[in-house]
Amino acid sequence: MTIQEKLFSLRDEKYAAFSAKLIPTVPPDHFIGVRSPQLRALAKELYKNSNNQAIKQSDILGELPHRYHEENMLHAYLLCEEKKYAILVDETERFLPYIDNWAVCDSLAPRAFTRHKEEFLPKIRQWMAAEHEYTVRFGIGMLMRHYLDDDFRPEHLRWVAAIEREEYYIKMMQAWYFATALAKQWDATLPMLDALEGWVRSKSIQKALESFRVSDDHKTILRKLR
Repeated sequence: MTIQEKLFSLRDEKYAAFSAKLIPTVPPDHFIGVRSPQLRALAKELYKNSNNQAIKQSDILGELPHRYHEENMLHAYLLCEEKKYAILVDETERFLPYIDNWAVCDSLAPRAFTRHKEEFLPKIRQWMAAEHEYTVRFGIGMLMRHYLDDDFRPEHLRWVAAIEREEYYIKMMQAWYFATALAKQWDATLPMLDALEGWVRSKSIQKALESFRVSDDHKTILRKLR
């Protein structure tokens, strides 16, 4: 059984139609209809048994571009299983140009990056300066996931604020980044709001006001800045 045949064996056509509405940048006929928990479980199985099973990891990682959304999701989840940093960076860079939607982009969140913070940061800056929309979104997302706690530096805020792109999914990730930064690094982030493009600033404040991680006192201040 090929990986594509395995995915079709898990098909739910109603879920495919539902997914197509959530991810409008992907043609409706490119959805099989496999739920994320099933894809994650399959990725773990493939990665664990990649050296001795008929369905091999290389069958999905070695073939780009993929036709179906679920193949891209499975590819992302397989990369999340990779433990070796050098391989992970190489394979991520090979995959990024083929990402065509927010769901695949945001599902690509390998834990192995957390063990290489110093060497990973220049790679993030490179991705944030890329032409490809979802590579930029991915770079901002990695900065948000890995550098808003102990490894935070105020200059990171300036990097994200300096991105001047019109693509909706980049601007949404900028807003998500700043809303999260307001929750985790309030003192450094609040003065940066005025440096943001108008739409990104408004959306950042909106998302922060909707967040359970932002205190009521801080929300009072944000409401005055609307």
